[in-house]
Amino acid sequence: MTPPPPPSRPGLSRRNLLVGGAALLGGAFAVGGLAGCSTVGGATGAGGVAPLDFWHLLSGGDGVKMSTLVDQANAENPEFHATQTVLAWGTPYYTKLAMASAGGRAPDVAIMHASRVPGYAPGGLLDPWDVEKLASYGLREADFPPAVWQAGFSGEELYSIALDSHPFILLYNTDIAERAGVLGDDGRLVEITSPERFLEVANAMQEVTGKHGASWGYLNDGAQLWRMFYTFYKQLGAEMVLREGGTVEYDEAAAVTALEFMQRLTDGTAMATASDIQSGIAEFVSGESGMLFTGVWEVPSAQNAGIPFDASIIPTLFGTPAVYADSHAFVLPRQSTVDATTREDVYKMVSTILKDSISWAEAGHIPAYRPVVDSSAYAELRPQANYAEAADYLNYDPPAWFSGSGSDFQTYFLDTVQSVVLAKDDAAAGMRAFVDRVNTQLSRPAPV
Repeated sequence: MTPPPPPSRPGLSRRNLLVGGAALLGGAFAVGGLAGCSTVGGATGAGGVAPLDFWHLLSGGDGVKMSTLVDQANAENPEFHATQTVLAWGTPYYTKLAMASAGGRAPDVAIMHASRVPGYAPGGLLDPWDVEKLASYGLREADFPPAVWQAGFSGEELYSIALDSHPFILLYNTDIAERAGVLGDDGRLVEITSPERFLEVANAMQEVTGKHGASWGYLNDGAQLWRMFYTFYKQLGAEMVLREGGTVEYDEAAAVTALEFMQRLTDGTAMATASDIQSGIAEFVSGESGMLFTGVWEVPSAQNAGIPFDASIIPTLFGTPAVYADSHAFVLPRQSTVDATTREDVYKMVSTILKDSISWAEAGHIPAYRPVVDSSAYAELRPQANYAEAADYLNYDPPAWFSGSGSDFQTYFLDTVQSVVLAKDDAAAGMRAFVDRVNTQLSRPAPV
C-alpha cells in the first residue's frame, strides 16, 4: 500500500518554497506558465486509462531514445498512459521543476541529475521513494552499483532512482593509435598509468595527425573544466567536502597537481592551448587528433562520423581509479496530495523503463540497472562494453544545495580556474579563488 505523503515541514510555506527554489537555481527566470516547453505524446486514452505526467530535459538523440522507452512502458502497462513534457536543459528546467513542486503543479515523475538532489530533497521539493515497493518491482540495492545507489539518498531516504551513469571517458581513434604505435595486440589502447606516459602517447599521436594528439574543450564551459579536474583530483585520492555553515575541506596539493597537469596537457602539441568542446569534437571526428576527453553521450557523434574508434575509462594517471560522473535519475516531485493509484503507476513505469534500458545504452550511457549491463546484449555493444567498468569508479559532485550539473558551483570553477589552464596562471591562486567563492555560498543557509 502506498504510504501517505509526509507531513508538511514547520514553517515551509509555498512562498518560502518559491523564493527558495529561485535562489537554489541561481538564475533569473519568469514566474508563471511553462513557456518554451514542448509536450510529447498522445492524449489520454479512453476506457479509464490513467494519465501520467512525466517531465524531463532530454533532447536530441537522448530524447528520441526516451520517447521509445516511454512508448514501450505504455504498451507494457495498458492501465496508464505517460506523456512527456520536455524542457530546456539546465537552469530553465530546474527552475520550472522547483516552481511546479512549490506551487502544487508538479508532474507525477521527472528526471533530475542525481547531483542536483541535495539541493531539492532537504527542502521538501521531492517525495522519497519507498525502497520496499521498489524491491517489489525488482529494483533492489544489489541491482545497482554502490555509488549510483548511494547518490540517490539524502539523509536516510532515497530520493532518486538512477536510469544511468554518464561518466567522463576517453575516446580514441584506433587507426591513428595503430600508426602511432600505441595500439596493443588486443586492439585496445596501450596501458597508460602515469601523466608522463599519457603525454608520450598523445605526442606520438600528434606526429601522425600533424595537429594535436588529443582533444578536449573547456573555454566558457564550467562543466567540461570541472569534469577533467575532478577526475584527476579524485585519482589523487583526494576528498572535497562542502559543509553548510563551514568552509571547503579539500586537499590543496592534490588540486594543484591536477591543475598543473591540465596546464601541461594544453601545450599546443598534446592538446590545443584553447578550445571549446564543439571544436574539440570536430577536431577528433575529422582525424586531426587521436583522442577525445568527453562524456559518454558523444559516442553517437563518433559513430555517426564513421571513424574507426574505441573508448575506455579515463586512464588512471595518479594511482587511484576514478572518473567524474553524474546520473539521469527518476524523482518524485512533491505532491500536495498523493493519489495512490497514480503513484503505483509511476513505480510500474520506472521499473519497466529501467529493465528495458538496453536501448538507452545504445546512446552511450551506462545503464544503472546491473542486470542490463550483465546481459549478453550489452556485452555485444561496442564501444560501450569497453568502458562499463567506469561504473565501479564513479565520483559525483561533492553534495551541496548549490552544486551539481548545470549549477552555479561549476560556473564558479570556470570563473576562477579557466585562466589557470588558458593563461597558465598560478594553480594554487586559482584554486583558492574558487574555494573563496564556494565558502561564501556555504556561509549562506540553504534557501529551503
